[in-house]
Amino acid sequence: MPTFTYASKLRVPPEKILATLTMQGVNAELKPLVKMTAPAGFRERSILHWPQKQALFNSWILLFGIVPIDRHSFYFDAVNPADGFAERSTSITNSFWCHERKIQSRPEGCCVVDTVTYKSRVPFLDVLLKPMYQIVFWRRHQNLRSLFGGGSA
Repeated sequence: MPTFTYASKLRVPPEKILATLTMQGVNAELKPLVKMTAPAGFRERSILHWPQKQALFNSWILLFGIVPIDRHSFYFDAVNPADGFAERSTSITNSFWCHERKIQSRPEGCCVVDTVTYKSRVPFLDVLLKPMYQIVFWRRHQNLRSLFGGGSA
């Protein structure tokens, strides 16, 4: 299964990053490439308080915030208020999607590490989708660095 990782050293304490883990915060990280929809009860609610080990809701993935390109079914395997989460979901495109975010404390702030592993429903799509997913996460980390200061880890 394809896997990739992006990491950023940020100049804020881990608590600051953990506080941004809402769908609004996620969309701030993803802009302008994609936006994810969520029901009203989840938009401003911290991911740290979302239920674990159960299907939560379906989210449209909108290219540039407008064009639907996928439908993502959220499922959190683990949410750790001290250091991040492990999301294991499915979508129309992917039979498996695992996004793990680890937030590690550092003397000068924190390090955010995002690791993504996925399995497309149509095997050859894995190779075609990887560069697109990498661009989204590269931009996501650029947005994190812009918002909080810092650089590549």
